[in-house]
Amino acid sequence: MKIGVIGTGTIASALVEGLAGQGHRITVSERSATHATRLAAQFDEVTIAPNQSVLDDSEVIFIGLMANAAADVLNALAFRADHRVVSLMAGPVLDEVAQMVAPARAEAVMIPFPGIARGGSPVLALGQVDLLHALFGDRNTLYELSTEAELAAYICAQAVLSPAALLVAEAADWLGERVAERDQGEAFLRLLVGSSLLGTESRPLLAALDTPGGFNQRLREDLRQSGMVSALKRALDRLEGNA
Repeated sequence: MKIGVIGTGTIASALVEGLAGQGHRITVSERSATHATRLAAQFDEVTIAPNQSVLDDSEVIFIGLMANAAADVLNALAFRADHRVVSLMAGPVLDEVAQMVAPARAEAVMIPFPGIARGGSPVLALGQVDLLHALFGDRNTLYELSTEAELAAYICAQAVLSPAALLVAEAADWLGERVAERDQGEAFLRLLVGSSLLGTESRPLLAALDTPGGFNQRLREDLRQSGMVSALKRALDRLEGNA
């Protein structure tokens, strides 16, 4: 396919990396020049162009702009009726994107994550998702959502990734002060947490780790009693209220 990307930030760059090497011709915009230059240097099929040239040279358009800048940037561009547009923006709903890219077809909102660069990543998708399955479904897992409200809730809940990574990082720092190789300790913890959660649903895993008096139970209960769980739910509620 002839694919264009307007706005080449961190997530859009990961998306381009995930598409590279599959026979597509990819044109990225000059916005976020550092990312665009790196991608063009790394992949023969990636070229850089002004925003309007990105549209003129492409059939499928991914919009990776900051939500607060999208209207100003997109309203200055001339979309074609045959463009198939996918928004990577967490803010504007699909109808709002459709207005900004008319007369093009705003087919879907897609929320990818950095792991899409190498495959094996979750992808949130709302709208007409056949195109997304064709482009990403063989290497990633698409989670099809039914409503804008569902998408908003998923976007809030996915933010658990950062505090989960913080817990592992802090535990790795603690371990690193007590062992010879700090990096090996972090690698162990990442593999332990990642493989355990991939292999088992959360609640059964918690039950399996609930040996009375065991280290896992004792640490979990210490954190629960310190307010970790209630603080998490309060923070998610605040995210939902401010979305």
